[in-house]
Amino acid sequence: MAEIAQDRAVRVAVLGCGTVGRALVGLLLDDAAGIAERSGVRLALVGVAVADPTKHRVGVPAELITGDAKVLVTDPEVDVVVELIGGLDPARELVEAALAAGKAVVTANKALVAAHGASLAATASAAGVDLLYEAAVAGAIPIIRPLRESLAGERVQRVTGIVNGTTNFILTLMAEEGVSYEDALGEAQRLGYAERDPSADVDGHDAAAKAAILAGLAFRCAVVGDDVPRQGIGAIPAADVASAARMGFVVKLLAVAELVADGALSVRVHPSLVPAAHPLASVRGAFNAVFVEGEACGELMLYGRGAGGMPTASAVLGDVIDAAHNRLSNSAAPAPPRGPARLLPPSEVRCPYYLSVEVADQPGVLAAVATAFGRHQVSIRSMEQDGLGEEARLIFLTHTARDGDVQATLAELADLPAVRRVGAVLRVVGVVDEPSAAAVDRPGGAGAVLA
Repeated sequence: MAEIAQDRAVRVAVLGCGTVGRALVGLLLDDAAGIAERSGVRLALVGVAVADPTKHRVGVPAELITGDAKVLVTDPEVDVVVELIGGLDPARELVEAALAAGKAVVTANKALVAAHGASLAATASAAGVDLLYEAAVAGAIPIIRPLRESLAGERVQRVTGIVNGTTNFILTLMAEEGVSYEDALGEAQRLGYAERDPSADVDGHDAAAKAAILAGLAFRCAVVGDDVPRQGIGAIPAADVASAARMGFVVKLLAVAELVADGALSVRVHPSLVPAAHPLASVRGAFNAVFVEGEACGELMLYGRGAGGMPTASAVLGDVIDAAHNRLSNSAAPAPPRGPARLLPPSEVRCPYYLSVEVADQPGVLAAVATAFGRHQVSIRSMEQDGLGEEARLIFLTHTARDGDVQATLAELADLPAVRRVGAVLRVVGVVDEPSAAAVDRPGGAGAVLA
């Protein structure tokens, strides 16, 4: 890495000029003096690479625009490359070329970091330059740097995050206004919180990539997005969101990374019941939050806007300033060593569960259902029943159970003649697993502790 004279500006090239790219370019051009005064480093934007250089972009001088990103990332006059293209290709090739050329790289590309973060970090380390990606997980929320540096000596036990604003907005609307998933999704699309094709968000792909990044940093191991089991929110009926509320819970899509028995790591994404008193339960709308539990630090939560042009550009700018300072001092941010991850198979994950089952309202049904639970060693913590005319809806909370045993229970229940439908199956987080009266003797429901 070549040294930079202290009296010259650090030269920055930006790849991509979408929502975040335009916001970052605006900050670099319109607030250059303020950034220098606040940060102690002068930044000079020297190029913006775009797919169509003939398209006019408001606020971006034409002389900065180029259609040749490869030339820009290898330009010896460029010190820091900011990758905001997204996706894997050509982003990976360009980032690798920039690192190999001795440039610091800042990226907001969660898919790239989740899939190739370990190899890119090794390339950066070999070149003695930065690879920084604060904006890849939770927009403006500073979580990457705390995990990498502030908590470097901490024995982290668990990281739990609401890291997708689209799904949190949808679930908040379902809980507070009682609307269906389809109507809540439509409103999210109308307001611009959800894409026309929302599958990356609502099916959990986005959150899984972020879970892999968080797990890799928190537990110093190599986890890729494809390693993360995921369950989306599309199959959650409004009735179950309402039932969860009556029982004192809020439904959230969570990214979870935690140490379990014998040092294995469980990383997963799924909708969960969160106790209303838990800090994550109060995270509403399109906001994000990450909850960290450590042996010495206890419980920490970072909260804020997890997406949007300006919030994400703010996080990118922070990384650019860090990279600039490191270039001026001929150093690089710490790159924690990462070992192989020993991931727990999904079937071995253990937690309490919420299940709803629609059955024929006839004698002997409850006994048959309870027998199916007992046959697979799933202990029922509490149960309530709602009448549905000639049918009934049974809502169960279980004690901590092995996922494989819960799945076997569900399969047996589906085969019972009296079972009309197995409904929502949601994990429960943040509770002390002991018998509770939360669902017992509630008006309108025949709650009973069965086991």
